[in-house]
Amino acid sequence: MSHPHWPATQDAVRADIARVGASLFQRGLAHSTAGNISVRLTAEQGGGFLITPTDACLGFLDPAQLAWVGEDGGALGGARASKTLTLHRRIYAATPDAHCVLHTHSTHLVALTLQGVWRSDDILPPLTPYQVMKVGHVPLVPYRVPGDAGVADEVAALIAQARRPLRAVMLERLGPTVWHDSPGSAMALLEELEETARLWLLTERRPDPLTDAQVDDLRSRFNAPW
Repeated sequence: MSHPHWPATQDAVRADIARVGASLFQRGLAHSTAGNISVRLTAEQGGGFLITPTDACLGFLDPAQLAWVGEDGGALGGARASKTLTLHRRIYAATPDAHCVLHTHSTHLVALTLQGVWRSDDILPPLTPYQVMKVGHVPLVPYRVPGDAGVADEVAALIAQARRPLRAVMLERLGPTVWHDSPGSAMALLEELEETARLWLLTERRPDPLTDAQVDDLRSRFNAPW
């Protein structure tokens, strides 16, 4: 896949983004042209970010057409960057250990915002140990038109104000945005969050959350972010 306009060290990253996009699409976690994926590049990889193009289908990404942008957001190569680039860049600026940002319109999570979330600062109660260990708190970001730069300001403020490190936010009526140290880790976080929303919606009698003592135990044993 090596190309004269980017370092060969980008090849594996580009392939990984396409692999994750295809996996999400094939399993119904992404659909149509909704959703986007970005990766923060190291200096060896050319620096800046790779991000999926605007209106691209995650199931059929062309690694060579991924948008490559600099730290300032300026285009360095590839197709036109997703309109959510500003949000991705703000998340990276606020979260130094984040190396991948992933956004989808996952069905059960969007349905949760239509039905009504648990609380605005936590869209779901602590229901399962892996939700507590792998996901943590997920606040709701009130609806704005897709691509609205104001969302980036709100998410950056939520990250700064959080008592424990955030790994995800939920955009009302649009879907989750999650971040982690790699595309694979971000995908796993998204899967856990979507599955928890599905369990919550499928349970006619709302289950009791884990107790404070149970959550504290998960924190002490597994460094849970909740």
